[in-house]
Amino acid sequence: MSGFEHFERDAFELEREILKRGLLLKLDWDDAAIMRKLAREALEGGPDHTQALLADPDARLRARGELFALGVLMLRVMEESADTGVHTHGGPAWKAFGRALILEAQAEGKPVDSRAQLNGDSSA
Repeated sequence: MSGFEHFERDAFELEREILKRGLLLKLDWDDAAIMRKLAREALEGGPDHTQALLADPDARLRARGELFALGVLMLRVMEESADTGVHTHGGPAWKAFGRALILEAQAEGKPVDSRAQLNGDSSA
């Protein structure tokens, strides 16, 4: 497993940070409609919207931007680990937001890396 441990560590750290933002935003990770709404906002707004949120003085709006930026990192970790043949995913918050991002991207007809699966039982 040498060389792949960082995927598991990255997933753990991202999950922790996603959960922190979720607490501030009072998110219910089991509410698929809310997760899809957040994912839609992240995808439709793109990097400019995320940057604007990150610069906002309101802590809740800033946390929203941070959640969107963490979503990008989350998908990148999944793609990079898949490139090495390792299936990586985090916990419930990661799965809920990640699944919503993928579903919304597919609904918009955007290409989604088919290796970034969120329903598997294995992790790095």
